[in-house]
Amino acid sequence: MQVVIFCGGKATRLRPYTDELPKALIQIGDRPILWHLMKIYSQHGHNDFILCLGYSGNKIREYFQNPENREVDWNITFVDTGEDSNKAERLRRVKGFIKEDNFLVAYGDDLSNVNINDVVKFHLDNNKIVTLTAVNPMSQFGILELNGNEVTQFKEKPKLDHWTNGGYFVFNKKIFDYLRSDWELEKEVFEKLVSEKQIAAFKHPEFWMTMNTLKDVIELNELWSNGELKRILYQKEK
Repeated sequence: MQVVIFCGGKATRLRPYTDELPKALIQIGDRPILWHLMKIYSQHGHNDFILCLGYSGNKIREYFQNPENREVDWNITFVDTGEDSNKAERLRRVKGFIKEDNFLVAYGDDLSNVNINDVVKFHLDNNKIVTLTAVNPMSQFGILELNGNEVTQFKEKPKLDHWTNGGYFVFNKKIFDYLRSDWELEKEVFEKLVSEKQIAAFKHPEFWMTMNTLKDVIELNELWSNGELKRILYQKEK
């Protein structure tokens, strides 16, 4: 299936890193986070990528046009979707490149060991316009268990009980009927689809991390350095 990846944002929370470099090219180990994301899809058999470029998009293009920076079976289409566009507009601008009724979509800064093909099967079985991957994020802070005023337990950054959008999607082409220039994807578009009962959630309780801050960059690189991230992400599909 085709994989549309949003990688055009300005990532202001990662300045000064992103003053000269798009977030998608910030490295985890010896490869950019965008490369790792594409590798996740590739190991599940999805090698046809549409990159929604924006801020510093020429640098992403230049990186992957070097054969040494891409897998031999990757087919990459680069689309300039505007430096200031929101996700809904970026998606609207790649409509003409979508070949099949269903396609994959991903944010360019989330890494997970979710089985992409299980998400696809779930999407097809539920027959919705949108399937999102729901994840349990880690708390940014340690949690206290209290009995009245007495502290009974410290929990160091546990997983939260609620679910959040993990940024791995399957869309049906009907999504394009809901895209308007003044609508945000996660706000008006998804709210409209929710009202029509057209979004399903594939629950993934295992590994998921996003890269929004310098702290996230450091933690992901620490996981890569000790071999944990590679072990989690790059396992042969069962």
